Amino acid sequence: MKAPLIAVISVGIAAAAPAVAISAGEPATAPQRTEAITKPAGPTGASDAHNPIGPVAIDTKTSETKRHERLVKRYLRLRNRVNRLIARRDGRRAHKHVRTAVQEQWSSHALRRAVRKLRRRVRRLRAHLRDRRAGLTPGVRGLLERIASCESHGNPRAIGGGGAFRGKYQFTYGTWAAVGGRGDPAAAPEREQDRRAALLLARTGGSAWPVCG
Repeated sequence: MKAPLIAVISVGIAAAAPAVAISAGEPATAPQRTEAITKPAGPTGASDAHNPIGPVAIDTKTSETKRHERLVKRYLRLRNRVNRLIARRDGRRAHKHVRTAVQEQWSSHALRRAVRKLRRRVRRLRAHLRDRRAGLTPGVRGLLERIASCESHGNPRAIGGGGAFRGKYQFTYGTWAAVGGRGDPAAAPEREQDRRAALLLARTGGSAWPVCG
């Protein structure tokens, strides 16, 4: 029994030898993959498109997030502008600029509504400051209302004297230009006509309207 057993073992060793020889002759695949991953850039500095170098930055902000951020910035700019106009109106120093706001947590719809309100308030404040520079005080307004009622029945588009007298206060083109007006007095906004009339009243004391002044 020992002789056949030795023969079987000898045959097994002989059969395994070619397999070992074949595996030793074939190149290993794992080191090749590792080499490809760690392969440096070529002499021109160009990197392999399949092997990016360093971390890749990904912008995760959505378009809605960016729109919301722009609305917050717009709100803050308008809020600061309103603060400056109020300070100018009241003759005091403006508060420090608002740089952050709880409005960052508002919805975009609420921010758009707040922005519209702030824009309207900016227009009102600017109009008030222009009125004050023109000397359009409550007392002056009352006097001008009486003049306008006499001159044009309060109609800012009225034209009289064959086209020579125009607007709420029946300005001539020359008088209108003398108080800073441009173009046709009858085409100007009513509030601007009030301001120009206040300036003319301050200069002439009402003599510009010999009948109604």
